[in-house]
Amino acid sequence: MDNAWYKECSTGRRFLLKISPGEKLVEKLLNFAEETGVKNAVISSAIGSVTGVRIRGIKAGAKLPITAPRMNIYELDGPFEMLDLEGNIVPNDKGESDCHLHILISKSTGEVLGGHLFDARVFASCEIMIEEFFVTGVVERHQSKSGGISTFYLGDKDE
Repeated sequence: MDNAWYKECSTGRRFLLKISPGEKLVEKLLNFAEETGVKNAVISSAIGSVTGVRIRGIKAGAKLPITAPRMNIYELDGPFEMLDLEGNIVPNDKGESDCHLHILISKSTGEVLGGHLFDARVFASCEIMIEEFFVTGVVERHQSKSGGISTFYLGDKDE
């Protein structure tokens, strides 16, 4: 398939993760992966509340590659309802667990905000469903030439 890549994967273990108030969300997800030995996983469901949210959005009219001047970084105090968190956990090019996450949050007015999540702290609660997956070959996160962040690299088994 031109200009798209894929790998077949199979499902592994499934986990429910509850994170306590005050904890850093991304840090806890990475700790979870290390403690359980999960190499590849998808966040399939997450709800709760967060504060101290740091997200990124692409500026209107931005062109590729998406570099720092073409992004808006938002530091939001909150607290916010976390309507959704999705993404994945895969190793980076050094073999360390790395998260790529997007979040949807709502203000008390009902206004919804979202974007690429750098970090947030759990406010009152956070409940996450995580599904491990297995794939033959290499799945790593490498710096994207067009996206401004690290994205999947899908290689063959002997690469």
